[in-house]
Amino acid sequence: MRPLLIALACLSPLAAQASEDITDKYPASELYDKPVEVIPHVWSAIGATAPPTYENAGHNNNLSFIVTGDGVVVVNGGASARLAAALHDEIRAVTDQPVRLVINENGQGHAMLGNSYWADQGVAILAHEDAIAEVEENGDFILQGMQRYNRDRAEGTRVVAADRSFSDREVIEMGEVTLEVLHLGSAHGPGDTQVWIPQWDIVIAGDIAFHERMPPIFLDTCTACWIETFDGPFTDLGATYVIPGHGHPTNMAQVTRYTSDYLKDLRAKIGAHLDEGGDLAGAYYVDQSNWAHLDTFEELATRNAGRVFEEMEWE
Repeated sequence: MRPLLIALACLSPLAAQASEDITDKYPASELYDKPVEVIPHVWSAIGATAPPTYENAGHNNNLSFIVTGDGVVVVNGGASARLAAALHDEIRAVTDQPVRLVINENGQGHAMLGNSYWADQGVAILAHEDAIAEVEENGDFILQGMQRYNRDRAEGTRVVAADRSFSDREVIEMGEVTLEVLHLGSAHGPGDTQVWIPQWDIVIAGDIAFHERMPPIFLDTCTACWIETFDGPFTDLGATYVIPGHGHPTNMAQVTRYTSDYLKDLRAKIGAHLDEGGDLAGAYYVDQSNWAHLDTFEELATRNAGRVFEEMEWE
């Protein structure tokens, strides 16, 4: 591996972008792509930027791990038990250090459905208290959705919530590394979690940060809160390296452009539409052409506009 060269290539805004049209990059594995060493000791298996499908086995987010010298910390349980097992195989190829902790970046399926595999290995699992509540409330529904698209690849997966929780910040000291597990505020969804490694200037950002695919806005997403959290405590970390929830590792300028700037632009367009007396039907057609090159634009752009309209009409 040439980790620094890989990191520099990934940080470039001109680096090749992931595409939902690219087929499985690692057909020998359940993983969509083989893990790369982003910086020394920090690895990530970059998922597809398409929606989850049978072809990508639900690996459409980033599954990262940190080799600490006294064990491995995994960030994201994966979308299924089989996907988690495939990641574990790759970890074993890198190091003989045992996996000691799994951190879920939120309560979505691709972050936590693989918990069942890790729990069976006796590994502790940490998540924000709101993410755990989401798993406990909606886990069966999330599992059924995965089973529909993943079919036989869902075999062996069951809903397992994290057995450790935190509220705002938990410090993990392991080997030569100090990890700060953070919930910086309301953003993309309940329990959004960031893993900040200040000694290496890298943040595994989770779904607070996007840049190669369009950010999805959920029914319960507060976009004003997301912008406040992003522009405040997240930006204040001053990270040099950013591993977003989806897409290649990059830098803060890129995720700012395609997350905070996108949300501000969409809110400005919807705000102008509201000021003109526009309705929900018209909101779907506000101009988002500046973002049309992003993966999942066709799936998400109009839906995002409608949800921001419903949010802003009551502000």
